[in-house]
Formats: sequence, structure tokens, C-alpha cells
Amino acid sequence: MSNRRDFIRTGLLAAGAIGLGSKSVLAAPLIPQDAKADENYWKLVRAQFPLSHSKIFLNNGTIGPSPYSVLNEVQQEMLEIESSGRYGGYEDTAIKSLAQFLNTKDSEISLTRNVTEGINVVCWGLSLKEGDEVITAAAGFPTTVNPILQNRLVPVFVDVELGTYDSSVEKIEAAIGPKTKAIVMAHTLGNPFDLEGVMQLAEKHNLFVVEDTCDAIGAKFNGKPVGSFGDLSTASFYPAHHITMGEGGCVMVKKASMKKIVESLRDWGRDCWCPPGQDDTCGRRFDWQLGELPYGYDHKYVYSHIGYNLKMTDMQAAIGVAQLEKLPTFIQRRNENWKRLKKGLKPLEEFLLLPKATKNSEPSWFGFPITVKDGAPFSRFELVQHIESRRIGTRQLFGGNLLRQPAYLGMPMRVVGNLKNADVITESTFWVGVYPGLTPEIIDFIIGTITEFVDSKTK
Repeated sequence: MSNRRDFIRTGLLAAGAIGLGSKSVLAAPLIPQDAKADENYWKLVRAQFPLSHSKIFLNNGTIGPSPYSVLNEVQQEMLEIESSGRYGGYEDTAIKSLAQFLNTKDSEISLTRNVTEGINVVCWGLSLKEGDEVITAAAGFPTTVNPILQNRLVPVFVDVELGTYDSSVEKIEAAIGPKTKAIVMAHTLGNPFDLEGVMQLAEKHNLFVVEDTCDAIGAKFNGKPVGSFGDLSTASFYPAHHITMGEGGCVMVKKASMKKIVESLRDWGRDCWCPPGQDDTCGRRFDWQLGELPYGYDHKYVYSHIGYNLKMTDMQAAIGVAQLEKLPTFIQRRNENWKRLKKGLKPLEEFLLLPKATKNSEPSWFGFPITVKDGAPFSRFELVQHIESRRIGTRQLFGGNLLRQPAYLGMPMRVVGNLKNADVITESTFWVGVYPGLTPEIIDFIIGTITEFVDSKTK
């Protein structure tokens, strides 16, 4: 094995197939069956292709070795903070850039430390009472459920549809009862739920709608960005998401009055809305009498809510600013990878249920979900073990049926209808990544790995 060409001819993994890609990749051949146990094999791979990873990750994020990395931009922003001694301003820049991308007003966006806390702020801000009901999906990530329980509200669980992995309007409508006050739903893996139908339901029954766009920033429904339909919505900048701020999230609101409540809860419960370093933007700093305080008590130190300290740091915002210009390219590459996987795996639809976009939507795909069909001559476990043995990362569809998770056993809740699809997801669904750094050669390697396994079980 004297050179790269000889190395590839041996049937080992091409550079592009283990995560970071080479423009000179000649092929993406399969790894020998015993590769997982063969440490010498992996030593050879790393020697020939000096990479920092040895696995195809689902979502490496955008800070790291990749053609789509923004590492240089992030470092530049950090150096600017250090050299200027300036701390502050990046939050405003991040908000303005997000607002421009989402085609909304910057006055409607509030940054938070992470999205779970953002949804918590949303639940607090709705001023719901203990025992009020909130409709949500049974299959998904705990982010949409935990704040409901933490605020002593009652989650009402409905099933999802296989293929889109979102709940239908019909299932949501069947769950509406006299105590129902809100609908909190996520756009699963970047695929929007039926926002037109849900918003019509909400208007008919006078319900709040909260969109969780953690996995879906940049997606659209009927040509409008997700996050712009609900009364409130959240987005996440967790490392694996479309863009990252190390951690972090944001809350988007439609009404200025709601933003004031959200930011008060985020900022210790303070009544003052002045940004850090500014005073008297209301022109009445010493002209209030609130609570039982004396007239003229400094408004900067008046507290109207039992709040928290959930602000994003300026350092986090600077990391986000470095990526926002590239976000459209990130989304385009994700969607291209999704389409390539869909086309390549289509011949396997007899045994695998492939994902589909919700009608009237333009997803911003976070991953590619696959469900092993009932009657297939193999299980999800067997297929996932094979895929993982080829150093391809997989994930279950988050918590599956959350009602079967240890944390939720015995919790107050209401369930409407059966949750058969959530159970199918728990038993038979997984997903693979589409993040921008995955090259066509890597995607083809994933397709080849899955095809090889299915063929071995069916032919």
C-alpha cells in the first residue's frame, strides 16, 4: 500500500467516507466485515488520512474541520472582543441578523441561554394556571414536554404520523378539551407541521400556539418562515443544530407586550426594559410607583415577576454572528444531502419507510429518518448495528414514545387516542445525518452500507 490509490483499491474506506472529505476521493468502498474489531485497520486509515474524526457524524455542527466550518470567522470575532476590550453589542447584531434571515422584526426576538429555558420562559409568559392543559406530541424530544410539567401544567399527548413524524390537525383537534389553553409542537427534524391547520384550530378555540423550531430554522410553510406563525416560538443554537452559539436559543414573539414579559422573566424578573449599559429609555426612570415601593424608586431595580437569569452571553452571540451569513448555504447543503439519500434509498422502500415533507412545506432538514417496516426480515437494531459498525453515526428519533421513558411514568397527563405510531417509532425508527460537511461520496457510502445490509437479508 505505497500510495493513496493503492490504499483505496484494497477496499478500505475513502477519506471522504469518514467525515471530513477529500476532493480527490476516488470511491467509497465498503469496509471489511471485521473492520470494527481490527484496530490495525483503523490505525492504517488514520495514518493514510490524518483526520480528527474516524466516524461519519450526524451533525458535526459548523465549528470544526469541514468545508462548511466557520472556525476562522469565530476566531476573528473572539479576537475582536479581546483586542478591543469591548463586551456588548454582539447580541444586538445577532438579533438583527436573525430577524433579517427570518423576515421578521428585531423587536420580536429575545436571546436566551438555551432553548429549554426559552420554552420555560414561554410557558411562564403565557400566564397559564396550574392544571391548565397543553397539547403536544407523544414522540419527540423532552424540550417540548418538560417545561409543561415544570410549570405544573398538564401535557395532553397525541400521536404523530409516520413519514412526516409530525402530529396531524385531526389528532390535535380531537385532544382539545375545556381545560386546553395551548398547543406546543416541534417541527420534527426540520419538517414543518401543518401550521395553517393548527393556527385555524387555535383561532377557533382561542388557544396559544408555541412553535419549537429547534431543528427547523430556515424551513418554510406556505412560503413563510416557521417561527412566524405561532404566538411565540423558539429556536436552538445547540452545537449540532443548523448554526451554533456553543449553546443558546431564542424566543420569538408577535406582540411587544409579550416580549416585555419574556425578557422580564429572563432577566431576574425586572420591570425595566433598558439594555445593559443604558438608562432611562422610558424617560421615567424615577417617575414610577409600583408595588409598595415609594414613589420615584429607581425603575432599574423594580421587579414585577419571579424571574431567572437566562441571558445569553455576548461571547455566545459573537459565535452566532460569525455563522449567520453562511446559514443559507448550510441549509441548501442539508437539503441536497437529504434528497440524495431519498433517491439512493428509494429502491429499498419495500422494507424501509422513507421520510416525506409535509404538504405545502419547504423543510430545512436536520436529519433523515428511516422506519423499518413491519414484516421486514430484519429489525432496526440489526440494521443500526450494521451501520454503526461502518463508523456511520445513527440516532433514535429522540425519546421515541416519551410516555414509556422512566422520567414520565406516573406524571400527570392526558392521552388522546392510541399512540401506535409513537410505539412504532420507539421500536423501528432511527435517523442518519445530513449536515453540510457530508460530501456526495459520504452520502453514497451511507446509501451503499444500508443497501448492502438489506440485500444480504432479502436476496
